[in-house]
Amino acid sequence: MADSGTTRRSRLEAARLYLVTGARRDRGDLDAFLDAVLGAGVDIVQLREKDAEAGDLLRWSAAFRAAADRHSALFVINDRPDVALAAGADGVHLGQNDLPPAIARAIVGPSLLIGLSTHTQREFDAAAAEADYLCAGPVYATPTKPGRAAVGTELIAAAARRESQGQERRPWFAIGGIDAENLAGVHHAGARRFAVVRAIGDAPDAAAAASRLSRLAREQFGAC
Repeated sequence: MADSGTTRRSRLEAARLYLVTGARRDRGDLDAFLDAVLGAGVDIVQLREKDAEAGDLLRWSAAFRAAADRHSALFVINDRPDVALAAGADGVHLGQNDLPPAIARAIVGPSLLIGLSTHTQREFDAAAAEADYLCAGPVYATPTKPGRAAVGTELIAAAARRESQGQERRPWFAIGGIDAENLAGVHHAGARRFAVVRAIGDAPDAAAAASRLSRLAREQFGAC
C-alpha cells in the first residue's frame, strides 16, 4: 500500500528504530522474521542485497511491502531508486557513491523518501537537500561494512550539535555496530534514532531483540 509523501514523512519523523536486513535466503524465514520484528517495534525496514538483480529484489520486496503494511511501518530499498519505485516501496537509501539524491528524486518523484549515508562530518554537513533523512556512521566497527573504518561517537556528537543549532532539521539515525549494550552510550553522544543490522538479524530471538531495542530507543528519545 503506497502512502502519500506527507504520511511517509510523518512516520519517518516518529521513527526511532530502523532495521537493515537481507532477504534471509540462508534461513528461509523472511515472512516470519519480518512479522516478528515489525510487530516488536521496528519502525523502518530496509531490504539490502548489494549484489542482487532487480527481479530478485522485486520478488523479495513483496514480502517486505506486505509486512510493512500489516504493521504500519516504512519499507525502504537499498541503492536502487528504480526498484523502489517499481516495488511500491516507501523510499530508497543511497550511499555516497550511489546515484546522487537529486537524480534519485527525479526517478522516484516527490512522495518517496530518500535516505543518505554519511561517514564524516563534512558529508553530514553537505548532505543533499533532496535527502529526507541521514544515517551517520559506522559508529563501531561492523562486518556489514568491510573496509569502512569506525568513526566513533565524534560524528554523532557533531550531528547532534548541528541539529541543536537548527542547522539540520531532518531525522537522522546513528548506525554501525549498535546493540542493546552500547545504545545508551550512542545516545549520550547525541543520537535519538538508531539503525541496526546484526543486533536484530543475528539474534537468537529476533522479536525479543527488536522489542528491547525499541524500548531502549524510545526511552532514550524521551530522555533528550
